Formats: sequence, structure tokens, C-alpha cells
Amino acid sequence: MKVKVAGSAGFCYGVRRAVELAEKAAAQGPVYLLGHITHNDHVIRRLEDMGAVTAAAPEEVPRGAVVLIRAHGEPDSTYRALESRGCRVLDATCPNVTRIHDIVRDAEARGRVPVIVGEADHPEILGILGCTRRGRVASDWEELEQIMKKEPEFPGLPLTFVSQTTAILTKWEKIVENTKKVCTNAEFFDTICNATSKRQSEALKLAGQCDAMIVIGDQKSSNTRKLTQLCAARCAVVVQAERGSDIDRERFGRIGTLGITAGASTPEWIIKEVSNKMSDEIMEIEQSFAEMLEESFKILNTGDRVTGTVAAITPTEVQVELGVKYPGTIPLSELSDDPDVKVEDLAKVGEEIEAIVMLVSDRDCVVKLSKKRLDADKNWETVEKAVESRDVLEGVITEENKGGLVASVKGIRVFIPASQSGKPRGADLAEMVKTRVQLRITEVNRARRRVVGSIRAVAAEARAAAAAAIWDNIEVGKRYSGTVKSLTSYGAFVDIGGVDGMVHISELSWSRIKTPSEVVSVGDPIEVYVISFDPEKKKISLGVKDHSQEPWSVFTEKYSVGDVASVRIVKLMTFGAFAEIVPGVDGLIHISQLADHRVDKPEDVVREGDTVDARITAIDEEHKKVSLSIRALLESAPMEGDEDSEEAPEEE
Repeated sequence: MKVKVAGSAGFCYGVRRAVELAEKAAAQGPVYLLGHITHNDHVIRRLEDMGAVTAAAPEEVPRGAVVLIRAHGEPDSTYRALESRGCRVLDATCPNVTRIHDIVRDAEARGRVPVIVGEADHPEILGILGCTRRGRVASDWEELEQIMKKEPEFPGLPLTFVSQTTAILTKWEKIVENTKKVCTNAEFFDTICNATSKRQSEALKLAGQCDAMIVIGDQKSSNTRKLTQLCAARCAVVVQAERGSDIDRERFGRIGTLGITAGASTPEWIIKEVSNKMSDEIMEIEQSFAEMLEESFKILNTGDRVTGTVAAITPTEVQVELGVKYPGTIPLSELSDDPDVKVEDLAKVGEEIEAIVMLVSDRDCVVKLSKKRLDADKNWETVEKAVESRDVLEGVITEENKGGLVASVKGIRVFIPASQSGKPRGADLAEMVKTRVQLRITEVNRARRRVVGSIRAVAAEARAAAAAAIWDNIEVGKRYSGTVKSLTSYGAFVDIGGVDGMVHISELSWSRIKTPSEVVSVGDPIEVYVISFDPEKKKISLGVKDHSQEPWSVFTEKYSVGDVASVRIVKLMTFGAFAEIVPGVDGLIHISQLADHRVDKPEDVVREGDTVDARITAIDEEHKKVSLSIRALLESAPMEGDEDSEEAPEEE
């Protein structure tokens, strides 16, 4: 006979936590268990032997006593009754059940009607109903249909659906599917415990592979009964047993493959008892429960790194199944240092998650974990390795201080001296705050939590690589998008991506300019092309002027002799003034043509920068010279006036 064991068996997170709390409390003095802590008489008798007392109602508990609320939870009225009796409450309500209570309360506060899918007489359902005045219960779609028939207005109400944590998934899915067809205002919260879903899916799969199944658990256990029902749908022989003594070995004598699973109310010691019995009496077991249970009692210590499976996510924590005696919890504050990150981006039910052990609490029967501390440890390791590997890391500048800048790299504070900021001496480093940068780690002292980095080193390497690429591919006429880096009296230096080239003042503009600052400023983006280059001397001559728009051609296409142009005075001489007609083409206004009267000095009439109208009186195509006259315009105006005055009498 071959025996296969389900991977998930025994106490679920909530039941295990409640039983452990009860054991600890009983060891310190009398403790009252309000209702059966779990649907397993053997567990209850064991706790009673340790000194625990089971009470059916708050009224049976002495005033001032210590009372433990079981994992199923209790209605709000129970808490009020215990408070009025001065009792000290140890609340072992399963976080998954607490979440359902919160959903139901919120729904009713919003004017909605809670609908709980589950068994009406189950303690968990009774506790949920105690949080609502309008709640309804239905175990399946057929029962919900009966409610709708009795209350015709029901489908039109605003309904909020939740499920018992141990509900059968297929029943829940059928209710959701059918309800959406008939109810106009319904919302759904799938609150089936992940551990339950996992246990059920494993049992179904195992039952389909085996000739017989043993389901270990108490007859009163809801989830055990459901496991038995599910297995029976896939396997011809299914036996539900509370103890090893309940199993008749002769019944499995001719079975080829036997599967074993256990309900969430079954303690480890009973599973081990059955496991030992089956191991002794039914030949070989592929993976014994004994080995699995031995692993579950593995001791964890503060600082240990662990990997577990996310069992549930509540508004306050992430619950993790670690495969050890106690379940793990990660408070939301210990998930990440990033305040904007979403929980669903870091943890998903059913997926594995890594964390570091912060505390093993025997009192609370829980292992407190931190993901952000593990991430911080890993990030320190990454930063430390980056010193040797010279890897480039990315960070965000968070502040400027007296000596330089501070960056956050993977959540670690990195100091960047001003000399390594990549900015010129005296530059305003505050402009870099909140920017994302690449840097190299140059020094790490983890004990002192000191890390030093350099932006300049990365920028220098990037610039060197870019410069090499430019020199490998440069050619006359090639165009680049650059940035004006500095200005001199004779031109501008332009960074074309790792290499600086010089644009002579004569190449900056077709217009006559005295300084480069008239047309460009430091930091301006600029389009340039290569005029010439010398790889040995590492010199590049650049141009800006668009030679396709040759100024003389532009001028001759636009103007002819006799035309009037608006010109700008660009230079004064003793013999007259030069004026720009179009960028790159100047004309001379002789001193005799500046006015209709004698002029001793040009500056008596015009100044540099003035814009005036002048007539084009001559064009020398061969020498590309133009003669202009203001006088010609001034003299023609009176003549036109005289003609008007002579014609006036004729009109009379």
C-alpha cells in the first residue's frame, strides 16, 4: 500500500493561536473558556485537565475572572456582558473572523443588509450576526432563493455578502454567480480563509489520486465534515476518524493508495497518533506526519530569516504560515519603508514571502516578522558588494547639508561630498534635491552606518564613454544637439555629449554681433554641425549658421533698387552709418544721405540700435554692397505734398 499525506493538516492559524493562548493562561492560573474553544472534545478535555474551565455564557463566569474568547469570535453583546462583570478578556478571535465583523459593521453603517453565507447555528456565524441587526444567513443558493421568495423586496435591497471562513468555495461561487443575475445592488467579500481553501483543494486533489481517504477530525467540526464531503465526491472509500483507535486497519488491507488529511480543529498530537498507527500497521508512508510535525516544532530565533506562505491580509497585518509551531504576522508598518507602497504590491494570499524574525512570543503564540528589515539587510549587502563590484546604483537626493548631499539608495542613507556631486565648485546643490541620480559607492562602514558615494565618478565615466563614441564617429557636416557650456569674447564652447567644441563668434549668427552673449547663454540647448576637427589635438570647430539660407540670396530675392526697407543701425563711422537690412547683409548710409540737411557727425542723427526706414539707392552685385538713403525718403515727401497742393485749385 502506498500512503500519500496532504501537505496542509491540523490546526489552522486561528485555532492554534487560541489553544496556545489557553494553555499559557491555564499554566498561570484559572482561565474560563467561553464556549468550546475548538470542535474537538479531546482538545477540550486536555485543556480542562490543565485547569481551564468551559463556560457556556458570560453569566457562568465569576466576576473578575480571566476569560478567553475562542477563534470563532463572539457577538458584541458578549464583550459588553464580560466588561460589566469586570472580567479580563484574552481575545483569540481569528483575524479573518475579525475582518468579517468589521465588514458587516461597516455595511450596516452604510445602510446595507449583510448576508452571511454559512451554517446558521455555527458559533462563527452567531458571532458575526451579533455585529448586525439586519443580517441574514444562507448556507447555499437554494436557501437564499427561499429568503427571496418570502421577501420579494429583498433582491432590490443594498446587499453585502460575506462567507463563513470555512465555507465550501463552490457554494460561495454559485451564490455570487446567481445573485449577480437577480440583485441590482450587491457587493461581495470572499472571506473564506485561505488555509481552508488550500486544505480543501489539496484534499480534493488527493482524493482523486487515491483509492481510499482518511479524514482526521471531530464529528462536530464543520471544516472536517466539509473535507469528508469533498473527498467523498472524488473517492469511493472515505473514513472520518477522531483518533487512531477509530481506524479499522483491515478495511484498508486491499487498498492500493491511501490518502490522509485532517481538519483545522485537529491537534498535532492526534495527527501524530494516527500517523504512528498508520506507519506501524500499513507498511511504508511516502512522507510521514511524524516528520512533518517534527518540522513544525522547529525553534525560531530573533534575527532568523524565514520564508512562509501568505495566509491572509487584514487591515492591520499580513498573516504568514511558516510551517512551525506558531504562525507568523507582519504588521503593516513592517512591510516597507515606502509610505506610498500598496500592500497588494508586496503580499498576495497564497504567495511566498520572505521576512526576518523580530520576536517569538510564547505568550501570544505568534512569531512577529518584518519584511522591511529583511529588505534593509539585503540592501546593505547590495551596497557593501557594490564597493568591490563597482556597480552603479540609483538613488534619490533627499537633502543638502554643509558638506554636500544626502541620497537614499535602497532605503540606505548615502553621503555625497560636494566635490563628488558632479557640480562645479560653488554651485547651488539645493537644486539637486528630489532628483534621481546614479552613483558609485566608495566607502561603507556598516557598524557606524556610514556610506559614501560619488555621482562625479559615474558622470565622468559616462562622459568618457560618450566622448569615445563621438571621436569614433565624428565627420565634417555631422549635426549634434548640444548645450552651451561657456562663453568667451571670441565664441562659445558647446558640449555635444562628452566632448566640447568651439563655435566662433562669426559662426553664431548671420547678424553683426559684438559678443556671443547677444545670441546665446550658458545652459542653452543649441543645434550645431562640425566644420572641422583634429583628433590629435582633440579640437572641434562647430558652426550654427544655416548656410542654406545665404544672406545675400535672401536679400536679392526680397529687395530691389528703389525699395524701402526697415533697417537697424549697427555701426557708426565718420563717413556714415552701416545698417542691417537682413541678417548678414549691411548697407551704407553715407553721411550725406542721413538727412535732408547738412550733418557734421552721424551720431547727431542716428544711434546704434536705432531702426529707421531707408531707400535702397544702389546694389553692387559683384562686391555685394548696398547703398541706402534716408534723405531720398525725406525729399520725396514734400514733392508729393506740392503736387497735391497744385492740383487742389483745379479740383475747385
